[in-house]
Amino acid sequence: MVQVRVQGLAVVAQEVAPVVLLREEAGLRRWLAITIGAPEAQELAAAQERTASPRPGTVELILEVIAALGQRVVQIEVTELRDSIFHADLVLDDGVRVSARPSDAIAVGLRANAPIEVAEAVLEEAAVDVTVANADEAADVLGGLPGDPLDGPPETSEDQIRQFRDLLDEVSPDDFRDPGTG
Repeated sequence: MVQVRVQGLAVVAQEVAPVVLLREEAGLRRWLAITIGAPEAQELAAAQERTASPRPGTVELILEVIAALGQRVVQIEVTELRDSIFHADLVLDDGVRVSARPSDAIAVGLRANAPIEVAEAVLEEAAVDVTVANADEAADVLGGLPGDPLDGPPETSEDQIRQFRDLLDEVSPDDFRDPGTG
């Protein structure tokens, strides 16, 4: 398993639905885009920003039920890509695994401050390697990434957003296929 972070949400030009972007924490810095629904994107955005609602939503309810049973979520794992569908598990502190859609699992993980990991096989099959020659180039191209030592406080300029959207416009589903499978 490879630890990733939620880098953000985006809309890819060829897709109607939004995608959640996961970025590898270390090593190759591969990016994984998982298509999700609009309501799930809203929930992920709220979880990422730690926005509280006056009444518990589904994610908060799931965490409350888990806590009421004396458990807690310790890890989220995107385990498999089968028939173009991603699969994920919530891992509880006693080792019990609960199958979930990746969007739900990631939202729960963000709310629970649980690490998110992706199976190496999933990354090999579906991730895009976004590499740059050096840290200076990364800072120039991406303006730094939140939490990276090469940047200061995260800032997002209109130009950076435009550059990232241009990158997403150029991405096609074939970019996520294994080059060895033709």
